[in-house]
Amino acid sequence: MLAKLKKLDLTIIFLLMVFMAISSLLVYSADIDDPTISVSWSKLIISYLIALIALMGASFLDYRFLVRFAVYPYAISVILLVVVLKFNQKINGASGWFQLPGGFSFQPAELIKVALIIALAAWLHKRRGEDLRLLQDMVPLGLITLLPFGLVFIQPDLGNAIILIGILIGMVWIGNIKYSHALFALIVFGGGLFAFFYFYSMYPKEISGYLVEHFHFKDHWFQRINTFLDPMQASRDERYQMENSLRAIGSGGLTGEGYLNGSSIHSNFIPYAYSDSIFVVVGEEFGFRGAAVLLMLYFFLIYRMILIAIQSRNRSGSYLVVGVVAMYVFQIFENIGMLIGLMPLTGITLPFISYGGSSLLINMLCIGMVLSVKIHDIAIEDDK
Repeated sequence: MLAKLKKLDLTIIFLLMVFMAISSLLVYSADIDDPTISVSWSKLIISYLIALIALMGASFLDYRFLVRFAVYPYAISVILLVVVLKFNQKINGASGWFQLPGGFSFQPAELIKVALIIALAAWLHKRRGEDLRLLQDMVPLGLITLLPFGLVFIQPDLGNAIILIGILIGMVWIGNIKYSHALFALIVFGGGLFAFFYFYSMYPKEISGYLVEHFHFKDHWFQRINTFLDPMQASRDERYQMENSLRAIGSGGLTGEGYLNGSSIHSNFIPYAYSDSIFVVVGEEFGFRGAAVLLMLYFFLIYRMILIAIQSRNRSGSYLVVGVVAMYVFQIFENIGMLIGLMPLTGITLPFISYGGSSLLINMLCIGMVLSVKIHDIAIEDDK
């Protein structure tokens, strides 16, 4: 145990402690003057402690054990996604939460991210670096991803569903997908996206009505698409969050308005400032410099993880780390991009910063798996 403790990546541990401190400060600022929410600081501290325990437990557990029995966490996560559709607590219209004792809640859509990364890593490991075949590999990998994607999508939780696709893309790319297959997928995806937006711009009511009625799409998703594609034609209510977010971030300027001085935040103009929109607190109160520092911290975290993936002696370890990196890169880009007009609004949290026990726990478990790769691959080398 002591030998494994010495092999922890102290830089990553330090970055996580910094993220926790930043998160606490930002959540406090977002919560202090908002009567509509009441952040439980006792729950937050307990969540931090549980997340740290999960981090250490995952770090000391040999990741190869997880890869060997990948089918079990994947199956359990899928079962939980099915059960939560029937027995759930609705939050912001999504039926994706289990209510737990002590006022805690758990979101299986977060757990499936970890399970999917492990399942994809196990499949890719069997190929031993050889090119991925279309029918024997790409189709099964797609089905492994599409099953939980569909279950999360119908909750409805479009944000977390899309993250699963991001994980698949990142892992099959590093798993040696053929360029011809990648080009074909890009053409199909790009063509489908272009066709959707082209016909949607011509027949918005007909297309949105059909998708809402037959495919579990939600009206507010199309409101967000309208706001993203043509904000001037969207209604004032549809533009409310994006406009106020842009205004608040822009008002921060270079140095920001100062901690606890965010006028838009403390006037309650920003919905979910303590959760999905917490980057607005950074932009308004700490300005461009504060936002740049936060992004730099994320860069260092991802950089350290990529180094671990490169140095891993085992392909399954590299695949696990790449899956975690792909998840974080997409989630960070989507969360920040939606608040500055680069992406449509979705319910995605900012890793390690947004308030939320399920998100924090799963993010810590993912980092724990990354640290496990470092610990146990180095142990193999030392034993030799």
